[in-house]
Amino acid sequence: MKKIVILGSTGSIGTQTLEVVRANGDLQVTGLAASSNIALLEKQIREFSPRIACVFEKQAARDLAVRVADLPVQVVSGMEGLVETAQEPSAELVLTAVVGMVGIRPTMAAMEAGKDIALANKETLVTAGHLITELAREKGVRILPVDSEHSAIFQVLHGERENPVSRILLTASGGPFRGRIREQLRDVQVEDALKHPSWTMGRKITIDSATMVNKGLEVMEAGWLFGVPLSQVEVVVQPQSVIHSMVEFADGAVLAQLGTPDMRLPIQYALYYPERRYLSGERLDFSALGQLTFEKPDMGTFRGLELAYQAGAMGGSLPTVFNAANEWAVARFLNREIGFLDIADSIEAAMNVHRVIPHPSVEQILETEREVREFLEESGKRKA
Repeated sequence: MKKIVILGSTGSIGTQTLEVVRANGDLQVTGLAASSNIALLEKQIREFSPRIACVFEKQAARDLAVRVADLPVQVVSGMEGLVETAQEPSAELVLTAVVGMVGIRPTMAAMEAGKDIALANKETLVTAGHLITELAREKGVRILPVDSEHSAIFQVLHGERENPVSRILLTASGGPFRGRIREQLRDVQVEDALKHPSWTMGRKITIDSATMVNKGLEVMEAGWLFGVPLSQVEVVVQPQSVIHSMVEFADGAVLAQLGTPDMRLPIQYALYYPERRYLSGERLDFSALGQLTFEKPDMGTFRGLELAYQAGAMGGSLPTVFNAANEWAVARFLNREIGFLDIADSIEAAMNVHRVIPHPSVEQILETEREVREFLEESGKRKA
């Protein structure tokens, strides 16, 4: 019986992970963590009987403790509780699916405790990749990617680790605004940006896909996961979302992983790696598919992707600035406080004023995040 902890259990990745748990009889959930959705978390606790459950918001945690007082589960809260949940003693693997930089400390805590990481929190590697990869080597733990694109690359490289890689070809659907020019995006509304053509995801990552910032974050994440310079990571728009990513080797051979857009596949692969198990669901029908098409990304229109390459190339604390500014701007866009194009503009403004720290500590990363948010808040007040 493999024991796992799920951080972010009430989100899209977390709930799909629990679907995988239900479908298999040899996974035991020993820890769950959520931000504030205690109604769903209570249902999960009653179904999966974890030993510990964390609600990040303290009042919500107190409310949950009352609701599950009849159960033998420890309820904790805040960052301390998230770290304690990540280090649940019996767990072998921690799936990190929390949103944002809040994932850094619990991910590192789990690694310190010798646990493998199934990584669905890309911000952790984007902002602290130099710390995370070094810690993984030091503790001898594995980082198993859950993002569909990085899982695809990971699967392609299985058995090919000794062979030189020429390029990583990171595929993108293009999002709901593929083919539009910048001027056509000026009056985009929240509802428009949340209509992803291929994937069902949380609100924040869906907006990131619409701006292609998400693909920029994935470019930086790929550099850390697979040890390649960003000059060897190329984004290819593949609108059918059938090819999840590709790797070109030194001899010119290109290997790809294909499948229907179903996040349960990379989740299950990470949980059971290197074993493949039966997974229910739709299979690819190539005759019905008809064709696969490819395009170059329009970085002039989707400037977030170009800014990500700039931040990743500079490195140090600049990827933290990129990520923190995006998190701030997406939250404001979802609240209808700024426009769609203001997201990339906010990222660029924050990057332009930042003095890069070459090898930031966790404390410096979190301080940089705070400074970015303060800068953007002040900038917003001046514009108002």
